[in-house]
Amino acid sequence: MTGKQKLTALLLAVLMTATQAACTGKGGADAGSGSSTLTVFAAASLKSSFTELAERFEVENPGTTVTLSFAGSADLATQLSQGAPADVFASADSGTMAKVQEAGLVDGGPRDFATNTLAIAVPPGNPAGIRSFADLAKTGIKLVACAPQVPCGAAAARVADSTGTVLSPVSEENSVTDVLGKVISGEADAGLVYVTDVRSAGARVEGIPFPEAAAAVNPYPAAVLAGSRNKAAAGRFLDLLAGPEGQEVLAAAGFGPGPA
Repeated sequence: MTGKQKLTALLLAVLMTATQAACTGKGGADAGSGSSTLTVFAAASLKSSFTELAERFEVENPGTTVTLSFAGSADLATQLSQGAPADVFASADSGTMAKVQEAGLVDGGPRDFATNTLAIAVPPGNPAGIRSFADLAKTGIKLVACAPQVPCGAAAARVADSTGTVLSPVSEENSVTDVLGKVISGEADAGLVYVTDVRSAGARVEGIPFPEAAAAVNPYPAAVLAGSRNKAAAGRFLDLLAGPEGQEVLAAAGFGPGPA
């Protein structure tokens, strides 16, 4: 073989190797390499906790990338019913999960992994002087709450009904993070959010707990979705949520424990 023929053969070999790597994905990974993506739809109030847990899951499951999508539970349920692809759904209440389950979108049964309780968020210094849940019904108070179809809105309605309090929000939002944003920006005197949201906001708001919130403690269920292409990894993610590591992260964010 002449020198020119050897060079041609070498170039062809390099080209074939590069082509194979491009076809099988980055680093030459193929279907047998174990690389996969886990898509998790989660309630907005879970953002901080799930971001940390997703990072831990990736470390403990090499080759798996977790993609997180956060929004109001009702909005996520609508997306799923319209065919949005996902592997796991974590809702901020049982009612929304039940609707997804009734639509045939859940594989097996959901698992409760945490609970959350309402609190009042006010701007630093509490300029409106809000001290109790009843104060939210006072004339002139600019209250922001979640819309009734959103878990935090449904919980607020249950508390209002149980106490006979008539609330008149100036705005109803599609997620608890939107309510919190209105309080932080000074657009509201108070917002009904979760204890976890007050904690995550730090010094940007002050939190006012109220005993009536005990009438509307929300369980947080998670489920593997029927359309998942990675059910084994989805099941392991649910195990992480319910296990000691997941419970520790959730507790640090202010969530109550799931059932023993």
